[in-house]
Amino acid sequence: MVTKKVLVIGAGAAGLMAAGTAAAYGASVTLMEKNPRVGRKIMITGKGRCNLTNRCDVPTFIANVPVNGRFLYSAVSRFAPEDTMAFFESLGLPLVTERGNRVFPASQRAVDVVDTLLDYVMKNGVRIVTDTARELMLEDNTVFGAKGENAAYYADSVIVCCGGKSYPLTGSTGDGYQLARQAGHTVIDLKPSLVPLESSDPECKSMQGLSLKNVSLKILDNSGKELYTDFGEMLFTHFGISGPMVLSASSHLRHIPPEGYTAVIDLKPALNEEQLDRRLQHELQANANRDVSNSFSKLLPRKIIIPVLKRWGVPFDKKCHSITREERRALCDILKGFSVPVNGFRPIEEAIVTSGGVKTTEINPKTMESKRVGGLYFAGEVIDCDAYTGGFNLQIAWSTGRLAGENAAFL
Repeated sequence: MVTKKVLVIGAGAAGLMAAGTAAAYGASVTLMEKNPRVGRKIMITGKGRCNLTNRCDVPTFIANVPVNGRFLYSAVSRFAPEDTMAFFESLGLPLVTERGNRVFPASQRAVDVVDTLLDYVMKNGVRIVTDTARELMLEDNTVFGAKGENAAYYADSVIVCCGGKSYPLTGSTGDGYQLARQAGHTVIDLKPSLVPLESSDPECKSMQGLSLKNVSLKILDNSGKELYTDFGEMLFTHFGISGPMVLSASSHLRHIPPEGYTAVIDLKPALNEEQLDRRLQHELQANANRDVSNSFSKLLPRKIIIPVLKRWGVPFDKKCHSITREERRALCDILKGFSVPVNGFRPIEEAIVTSGGVKTTEINPKTMESKRVGGLYFAGEVIDCDAYTGGFNLQIAWSTGRLAGENAAFL
């Protein structure tokens, strides 16, 4: 019996899954990785904890992929989040499900996910080589291997799993797009997704490091139309805003116009306006003879008090007992609608995910094989699909890597 040779380029989430799967199906697999250690990007996901999937059904999953979600239907149906969980647990990695159906290793250590995958590929006989792919070897619209910096690697099938352009220090430097273009594929323009947002408001810098929990966030366009809304956590930085809600918001924004957008934060979402007004009355009465600048430490985090007071416009040394009803209502409006201008995305190098990539209409969604070059497959972030935060992007890698590995292994 002839053993099929498969070359997998890139040992991230999709590449490790593709290589291990192809080998499990009987192929002779070589896994090429430019870094001396596999799974570098997996190591930093979920703040080093690795949110490896989201425990949901297929329709819910597809709904959380705003860019080309339908393209993934076959891949995710064949290897769904529940299959991912069963896969890792069968390999001896216990999992836990947390808020928002986010699934993590019980150890809370991303390195355990990487070690589990490495053990999986090694036990299936995958050969790992440290090299950087420079070009595909093509003839008559068929691939027969790839040239690396150190050697040429011949194969019956090649799976490109090089990731995107985000976090280049992990090895995601856009190599896969170069290989795809060489093979005649269209690469949709790249932009950052799941990325912090920049603001022209200088107060963001003064609030740097302030983390807000249990607040609500809305992103509005210039006409006041709501583009995104969420509830959860966010963070102020020297350049603007970040944190889970902001990263999710960024994936809803295809571009930011010159006039920008507005982020509106409800600092007290658990209280309606009447309840908040009563709370303000209580605080003002309790601090009746104090300056307003020294009176809100129980109501607000220290770093946001001055920015709130500046927007309020009341003199900092005004005594609490002299605050009028109108002034109190104005403060209530600020707390329920603390606005921050949004002027741009942070660079793609700081994004968790790259939006854009190999055009999906040029890939067979049932096999992940190129429609242009025989024997060439794509998996993971190199494809023009990206999802919201919460484990969905790693699931794309597992599902597409699994499907590509299965099909690349067949003669």
